[in-house]
Amino acid sequence: MGAAGSKLEKALGDQFPEGERYFGLENFGNTCYCNSVLQALYFCVPFREQLLEYYSSNKSTGDAEENLLTCLADLFTQISSQKKKTGVIAPKRFVQRLKKQNELFRSYMHQDAHEFLNFLLNELVDILEKEAQAAKSDQETSSPPEKMVNGPKNAQANGSHKDPLVTWVHKNFQGILTNETRCLRCETVTARDETFFDLSLDIEQNSSITSCLKNFSSTETLNAEDKFFCDKCCSLQEAQKRMKIKKPPHILVIHLKRFKYIEQLGRYKKLSYRVVFPLELKLSNTVEDAESEYSLFAVVVHVGSGPNHGHYVSLVKSHNHWLFFDDENVEMIDESAVQTFFGSAQEYSSNTDHGYILFYESLGTINKS
Repeated sequence: MGAAGSKLEKALGDQFPEGERYFGLENFGNTCYCNSVLQALYFCVPFREQLLEYYSSNKSTGDAEENLLTCLADLFTQISSQKKKTGVIAPKRFVQRLKKQNELFRSYMHQDAHEFLNFLLNELVDILEKEAQAAKSDQETSSPPEKMVNGPKNAQANGSHKDPLVTWVHKNFQGILTNETRCLRCETVTARDETFFDLSLDIEQNSSITSCLKNFSSTETLNAEDKFFCDKCCSLQEAQKRMKIKKPPHILVIHLKRFKYIEQLGRYKKLSYRVVFPLELKLSNTVEDAESEYSLFAVVVHVGSGPNHGHYVSLVKSHNHWLFFDDENVEMIDESAVQTFFGSAQEYSSNTDHGYILFYESLGTINKS
């Protein structure tokens, strides 16, 4: 890697970003699914900064219990504090912890990068919530008793209505969807909100992210066996349903559903469809009549023709340069090379490198009106 590392340094020359580190990650047999996602998260700068801050404010408690969050914070700190600008790091402790924590990732079979990302973000949230809870109960036990004027009973009742804790993982990745159902008899609209860390989109041949998002928010009629129970009519009624984005996240993660279960075959098949993902994305299927603008900064790519084998690599944008991370190897690529990962316009193609998870960062919101 020394040669490849110096090659990257030569390619960037005096344009090498101040204080930035580009390190490949060693593969432990089948851990490319993990490496590709970790690189995308490392170059998600607001997430990285908060994780490094978490590490520096918690390293004083040296006896803290090891968990996925401490291992990830440790790994990111290790990368960012390297003396060299490029090289290879072995994410050994993180991978060991991951396998210890979740048996799904223990085998040497091909794993799914999207499942890993989902598990990781939810796990980080759980750990942060538990820590906040523990800190809160420590505070309560150490606070003077006269503060509890209303007695402990009322304090509990008020506490239980508090909004769920919003961690820095939520602040980066969480968005809110609203599921609107309109009864076709009484016209009453029922709206139910749900949170998301990523959007999983169905894909079609020769389509684009914009068209996939439109389909995601298209109106669906509920009739026959699928009728909706309307509270106002007190009966099952025909209805129209649609999903809209109520609160777009700061970091929008889009998962393209490239693995589809084919009933006739009795197994999953990889869809190599060509789905164009733009470098700049305007999100218009939001509840407020505003367009959120996003910029693409990472792509996790699945390489291979089937769902049960293959390889993962990632493309990352850092300081206006695009880089290609393939486990230990890191190289510069041209921005125009990103479009070679859209997918194949023909069903049988020699190109099997397809964009699978897309990471966009918000540039802010523009009012259409």
